[in-house]
Amino acid sequence: MFVQELEQERPAEHRYHVAFAHTAEEILEAQRLRYSVFAGELGARLNSECGVDEDVFDPFCKHLIVRDGSTGEVVGTYRILSPEAAAEVGWSYAEQEFDLSRLAHLRRSIVEVGRSCIHPAYRNGAVIALLWSGLAHYMLYNRYDYLVGCASMGMADGGIAAWATYQKVSRTSLAPVEYRAFPHTPLPFRDVAGCADTRVPPLLKGYLRLGAYVCGEPAWDPDFNTADLLVFLPLARIDQRYARHFFGKPVSF
Repeated sequence: MFVQELEQERPAEHRYHVAFAHTAEEILEAQRLRYSVFAGELGARLNSECGVDEDVFDPFCKHLIVRDGSTGEVVGTYRILSPEAAAEVGWSYAEQEFDLSRLAHLRRSIVEVGRSCIHPAYRNGAVIALLWSGLAHYMLYNRYDYLVGCASMGMADGGIAAWATYQKVSRTSLAPVEYRAFPHTPLPFRDVAGCADTRVPPLLKGYLRLGAYVCGEPAWDPDFNTADLLVFLPLARIDQRYARHFFGKPVSF
C-alpha cells in the first residue's frame, strides 16, 4: 500500500491523495467514474444497468485511484494488470485487440495499464501526474521493466483522425520490428491527408514524451467505439527531461 499527497499552493482541503483501492466499495467508485467518462462522455456502448463499467479483467487488476481530499470523491483512476495476474486470467486486455506474439518473450516483466480516466472538472495535469507517479513507483517496487497499454481515440469521424494520428506519431515513435503488434480488426483508412495538423491526444502524447513506442497500426474496439493504438514503454527508455512528471514526489510503501 502507498499513499501520496500532492501539496500545491492552495488550501489544504484541496490536496489529492493517490492509493490503491483496497475494498470493493473503492473499486466500485472507480468503476462508476469510468462509466461516467466512457459511456456518459465518450459514448461507449457498455452493457450496464447500474452505471458501472466492469469486465472480466477487473477482479485480477489493481485499481489506482486519486481522491479529492476536500470532497472525498474519486476523481481519477488507472487499472493495472501485473504479469502474474495476466497469467492467471489467461491473457491481457490488449490481446483482445492485437496479436502480441512479438512481445511474448517479455511477458514476465510487462505490466498492462488501462481504463485511465479523470473527472472532467479535474483535468488540470495534477491528477494524471499523481496517477503516473503511483504507477511508476509500483513498477519500480515490483521490479517490472515494461509497460503496455491502449491509447484510445474517438471514432466520431469514422476513424479518419485516428489514422491520421497514427501516421503522424509513427514517423518518430514507431516501435522496432521486434516489438510490433498487429490489430485483429484494423482501421480501413490509409494515406489520410492533413497529418501535420492532427492533434495528438494528451494521454498518448504523454506516453510518447516519456519514450514509449507505438507498436503499429490502430485497432477498432467495437464495444467502446474507439480506435486504439498499442503503446509499449521500456522503463530504460524513459526520457529524463520528463521523468519528474512520471515519478513525482517520493512515495512510501
